[in-house]
Amino acid sequence: QVQLVESGGGLVQGGGSLRLSCVASGTIFSISAIDWYRQAPGKQRELVALITGTGSTNYADSVKGRFTISRDNAKNTVYLQMNNLKPEDTAVYYCHDLRKNVWGQGTQVTVSS
Repeated sequence: QVQLVESGGGLVQGGGSLRLSCVASGTIFSISAIDWYRQAPGKQRELVALITGTGSTNYADSVKGRFTISRDNAKNTVYLQMNNLKPEDTAVYYCHDLRKNVWGQGTQVTVSS
């Protein structure tokens, strides 16, 4: 059974940084593409960033240049480094295994102005 567990969310002032982690279990992690989504109150869930099993990445225009997605296959972990955070980045952030279509429980990120 595939499980994803996110951590690293919290409250930060605008301009600050956070690093989210997504730890996977029950899957051949190294071949899985993993993406991060976010959902703000009253809004649809949106794709933030994606990383393939070979390390190729893709980002939403709204986070390019500020967020970096990376992976450590030895630790079954994908990271989302978020810099220069803005209030509009406030949302629940979810990681998602594309191959198994499994979601984590989410971690709250709140950015104050």
